[in-house]
Amino acid sequence: MGTTTPRRSGLPLRIPPLRCPFPSEISPYVERVNTETLDWLAETGLLEDTDTLERYRRAKYGWLGARTYPYAEHHTLRLATDWCVWLFAFDDAFCEENRGAGEISRALPGFLAVLDDLDEDDKVDDAFARALLEIKCRIARYGDPDQLDRWRTVTKDYLFAQVWEAANREADVVPKPDDYIFMRRRTGAMLTVFALIDVASGRSLSPEEWRHPAVRAITENANDVVVWDNDLISYAKESEGANSRNNLVNVLATHRGHSRQHAMEAIGAMRDRAIAEMVGLRPALEALGSEAVLAYVRGLEFWISGSVDYSLTSTRYTTAWERREPR
Repeated sequence: MGTTTPRRSGLPLRIPPLRCPFPSEISPYVERVNTETLDWLAETGLLEDTDTLERYRRAKYGWLGARTYPYAEHHTLRLATDWCVWLFAFDDAFCEENRGAGEISRALPGFLAVLDDLDEDDKVDDAFARALLEIKCRIARYGDPDQLDRWRTVTKDYLFAQVWEAANREADVVPKPDDYIFMRRRTGAMLTVFALIDVASGRSLSPEEWRHPAVRAITENANDVVVWDNDLISYAKESEGANSRNNLVNVLATHRGHSRQHAMEAIGAMRDRAIAEMVGLRPALEALGSEAVLAYVRGLEFWISGSVDYSLTSTRYTTAWERREPR
């Protein structure tokens, strides 16, 4: 899986081949969920202007959910897709709209109260917090207490990581590679969507399985692959915006003296090594003899294949490349 992408001057930048040994499938509920999720987005009021909402409709986020959770029943596919769209809207309309670290940090108590204390009957004024509460209540309804606690824990990490990312924007700082890789595992929100895999599969991981070293290792590798692929594919979207500092291409170019093309190739090699480590971990995971663990591993694999398949064709990313310089 690879594509060529242009830049304003000189030779075109080329995204390295995004090789994927994992299966690619799509849910039979894709059209239905795409319509329902976008209707839900409009009803929640997360996006206030009609132009942005139309841009989300063209991006067809339902296809992301259908590719990354193709095994899910309709109700859990809706849950996972709605959560993905909440994350996109939160990133676009809340975090990256010139909000500084102080403003985001002051908003955190409202979100943390939703995650820890509030129930579905409680009144919430903020649209993002209100939609977050609805998502939490659905996870509680479809999952078990351990699944809910895992999702709440990693969602808090994601929210706190947004303060770090905003501080980079505010201070015009390009983070060091090791710091960026560490924090990208949190700012990318992948652990929050991975936490819904066993809810969507209907096979709950036990606390011991969730903490197993091989499960933790394959989760970290899958996390790295998806966020690094995203940094490559979203480079045109982010390279000239307020969040350009928080992209691995720019991080490697700044701190290691790479050209943008060399940085992309280095990231391609990094993600290929992470995929090889995932493949190498499979025998140890199969030896556990757990259907829940195997379903979780398949869910991680679908996230890698599905996110690439979606992103290389979605207007969320392709439009930005076309704006830079028409082919």
